[in-house]
Amino acid sequence: MPGPTMEMEPVEPQSLKKLSFKSLKRALDLFSPLHGHLAPPDPESKRIRLSHKVDVAYGGIKSASSGQAQNQAKSRAQDASEPTSSLSNALALPGPEKNNDEQKGGASSALVVGPTLQPKGGIADGQPSRSNAIMSAPSLSSDRNLTTAAIMERIPSRWPRPDWHAPWKNYRVISGHLGWVRSIAFDPSNMWFCTGSADRTIKIWDVGSGKLKLTLTGHIEQVRGLAVSPRHTYMFSAGDDKQVKCWDLEQNKVIRSYHGHLSGVYCLALHPTIDVLLTGGRDSVCRVWDIRSKMQIHALSGHDNTVCSVFTRPTNPQVVTGSHDSTIKFWDLRNGKTMTTLTHHKKSVRALAKHPKENCFASASADNIKKFNLPQGEFMHNMLSQQKTIINAMAVNEEGVMATGGDNGSLWFWDWKSGHNFQQSQTIVQPGSLDSEAGIYAISYDVTGSRLVTCEADKTIKMWKEDEHATPETHPVNFKPPKDIRRF
Repeated sequence: MPGPTMEMEPVEPQSLKKLSFKSLKRALDLFSPLHGHLAPPDPESKRIRLSHKVDVAYGGIKSASSGQAQNQAKSRAQDASEPTSSLSNALALPGPEKNNDEQKGGASSALVVGPTLQPKGGIADGQPSRSNAIMSAPSLSSDRNLTTAAIMERIPSRWPRPDWHAPWKNYRVISGHLGWVRSIAFDPSNMWFCTGSADRTIKIWDVGSGKLKLTLTGHIEQVRGLAVSPRHTYMFSAGDDKQVKCWDLEQNKVIRSYHGHLSGVYCLALHPTIDVLLTGGRDSVCRVWDIRSKMQIHALSGHDNTVCSVFTRPTNPQVVTGSHDSTIKFWDLRNGKTMTTLTHHKKSVRALAKHPKENCFASASADNIKKFNLPQGEFMHNMLSQQKTIINAMAVNEEGVMATGGDNGSLWFWDWKSGHNFQQSQTIVQPGSLDSEAGIYAISYDVTGSRLVTCEADKTIKMWKEDEHATPETHPVNFKPPKDIRRF
């Protein structure tokens, strides 16, 4: 028969957290009965910690020895009796390194610059003496002295200081176009300006009042480029319909058309001294036209993508183009060949701006804004901030204020000399437009450089001017010079 069965006592289940706390309490009760109290302070460790802090902060500046202090006191007393006195502050410099035995046996020596006597009759009466003597002083490790800032000479920054510029404010909004406003050009008389839009029209506005004066139609696609001749009564326009037109402003009609582009025309520029028109487009070619005969003089080919920006100058290089292939090319207009290719940018070069007085220009891309010298194209420096958007347009006036407009509606103002960004503005879309339509496509100063006009994606034209109430006290320059000049 089977034996009597033994009854097992039930074991209450316990959680892992409860068992862990029980084990921890038993360990604390066993090894540290006073675990709830703080450890008593250790005076020796506190003294070592304070001594280490003092050595780190003031290790490079040590007082002279007692004998040298007496010598200095004697020299000061002698200087007081002389008509001229030499005043200088003691400065500890690291002395020559010694071997390990000398470093273990005693403190190494440092060089202290102290006051000395001047030879009698060497300096005229009444002139202070500035000479120094070299004396030895006790020091600790020479490596630590080399790293202290007490003996380091502060090198001034080589970066130019920015000029103060008043902030700009929006004082007028002009509506009238039915599509994105893509281009702008000012009349040389500064009486009116014209704008081209995605609604396929060209409108002429009065500068003073902002009222519409005239509307010209003729393009069958959006108008991407405009230019007004300073020597003729002609206005030139280019658009996505592959057409380049010459308008007679006395008759308000097209008198010439220039055919040759294989795709949309994105930019155009007039030569300042000869009757030559330059246009660049999506066919990767910058074409040179004779204004009167409508003949194509050169086809400046060499870019691998759309030519979206161009400007001209009277001396070589007479033509400078920027492209979506991230390069900038200088062209010899006489031979129609490339002179120089700049490959500093990493993304599309959508805007170029030449300074009206200085012999240099700036190029804008999504990665950075760079400044180059002319005529060789030497890289000067980057602008000190990044707008972090696609920059569609850029302009600079004679006072050195450069304005850049971004695809997100940001309008930044820069000091041309130093590259300092002194104002960041955000355009406000007109009522009824989407926030995504806050984009700037074209920028231009008037002839005087006192007014700025922006063409935007919300179908408006905004006019800006400097704040006449701003002063250097109300809007100070917050400038921090960079440590070095970066190539990229």
